Amino acid sequence: MKSKIMVVDDEMHIRELVRFYLDKAGFDTIEAANAEEALDIVENQYIDLAVVDIMMPGMDGFELVEQMRQYREFPVIMLTAKSQSKDKLRGFSLGIDDYVTKPFASMELIARVKSQIRRYTRLGTIAEPKSNVYSVGGLEIDDECKEVKVDGEIVKLTPFEYNILLFLVKNPGRVFTIDQIYEAVWNEEAVAADNTVAVHIRHIREKIEINPKEPRYLKVVWGVGYKIEKQ
Repeated sequence: MKSKIMVVDDEMHIRELVRFYLDKAGFDTIEAANAEEALDIVENQYIDLAVVDIMMPGMDGFELVEQMRQYREFPVIMLTAKSQSKDKLRGFSLGIDDYVTKPFASMELIARVKSQIRRYTRLGTIAEPKSNVYSVGGLEIDDECKEVKVDGEIVKLTPFEYNILLFLVKNPGRVFTIDQIYEAVWNEEAVAADNTVAVHIRHIREKIEINPKEPRYLKVVWGVGYKIEKQ
């Protein structure tokens, strides 16, 4: 079955160009001219990945991502003319998985789309064959259902947040450097990965810890990296 990609951009020629590249690469592509159309699609159809423009009239790409996350989780690639780090950090804090800056090369776009879909589907292949459930104290991850619970309450994570947490929970007590975490989760060489990993770690803590400043589970080992504390 073809992966379904939603392209959201108010400029028709950009949507058509992206769709041409994606269709040629074997994807099933659907277009949305604005955030409202995109939300209607997400509410009524299964989407494997979204390519979203930041600068759109009305609801911009950042707001759209926040709204889409209320329905379900899937990889999001931001298509933007902006390359400032502050915009990327804001996007990563919302759970955006990658960026492609205009003007872009078709091969780069397709490579990033394939990479995100591959990473997301890899989440289901990480678990040990005998058990898909991992627990540390009151923190529990059911990898078959892609569900995280803390003290019995479901916690919603973005795909990368989930993958980071699963990677660490599978190795309780072991300290991993930022580069090790990045390379394990993003499946590519770590280059200036500190901010990317730190933003995701901070948001994981905000979701799973009662007091993120005094974490029970996800702890920093200063000068080394991060670990899941054994309970």
